[in-house]
Amino acid sequence: MASPVYFARVRARSPGENKISRVRALFERAGFAGHLTPSEATAIKLHFGEAGGDGYINPVLVRQVVDKVKESGSRPFLTDTNTLYLGSRSDAVDHITTAIGHGFDYAVVNAPVIIADGLRGGNVTSVPVQGKHFSSVKIAGDIAAARSMIVLSHFKGHEVAGFGGAIKNLGMGCASPAGKREQHSARPMVVRDLCIGCQTCLPVCPQQAIGMDEGAALISKDRCIGCFECMTVCPERAIDVDWETDIPTFTERMVEYAAGAAKTKEGRIGYMNFLLNITPDCDCVPWSDRQIVPDIGILASNDPVAIDAASFDLVNQQIGFSDTMLTDHFAAGEDKFTGLRCVTDGRRQVQYAEEIGLGIGAYDLIEI
Repeated sequence: MASPVYFARVRARSPGENKISRVRALFERAGFAGHLTPSEATAIKLHFGEAGGDGYINPVLVRQVVDKVKESGSRPFLTDTNTLYLGSRSDAVDHITTAIGHGFDYAVVNAPVIIADGLRGGNVTSVPVQGKHFSSVKIAGDIAAARSMIVLSHFKGHEVAGFGGAIKNLGMGCASPAGKREQHSARPMVVRDLCIGCQTCLPVCPQQAIGMDEGAALISKDRCIGCFECMTVCPERAIDVDWETDIPTFTERMVEYAAGAAKTKEGRIGYMNFLLNITPDCDCVPWSDRQIVPDIGILASNDPVAIDAASFDLVNQQIGFSDTMLTDHFAAGEDKFTGLRCVTDGRRQVQYAEEIGLGIGAYDLIEI
């Protein structure tokens, strides 16, 4: 058995083939209107981007989803949750300011922005799950309260999970900061032989858990919350984790949170992945590095596992760009995400999500 995943390529030679038309067509073909209830609220879950980055989904394309939701009679709002790390989205005031600065204002998107876990992450709903690591998960209150949800994900690389797509948008993206902390079980460590003492990692730590010891950075494991921001900014890659033990656990915890977020909307969620400007890093970083493969297209499905599996395969079918963060696996068919970071295993997201019943990894790709 395979789940249908609808696919629209990025190329266009007529007005009816532009991205705006294709987003609307994908919404219709995937049957998303059937998930929506007239007069009820629909959460449109996306990432507004960190200040300094521009890898987020174009607000003009998001507007098409908003308009289709309104055509169904439902009441859409754009939403995300506050971050665990320091940055431009760590509370609702800064988060909404960042969203508006990136074009997600009412005049463009035709819907309000609501940060789903409140001003400082305290609006939380506990959702029971049956996982290896959790019996309940902390989901943002306004996401849990919405009747239905459309999850819009910019598909890209990720420093630890391998890639970020629908599963990560559900798991990490729908969790409160306390829930994010539960998922970030791994603790980074400094490889002293590689550290040059530049102190780039010190100001990004939200817990001030990093100090200096004889010219090298030193991370306090007691204070560290495992947000990985120090790993992201280290210019020498001198900060690492135990990839064999810590990262599989991180991935499984994230997937269990994704299952909890989806449980609040059983049969009432649609997913769209945007395989455009596929950057090497999560959109949480305050920059956007050069894309690693050409733009591919947009996908829609009712199965978060199938849409991520299809997205992963479509990226890997491309020929990778030189002069990017890719160091290996440039050829069509090779894993671009291990070409970015050889120790990551993006497939584990799909495998574990299938194991716990979040969706099906097998898919039928249906081009429209």
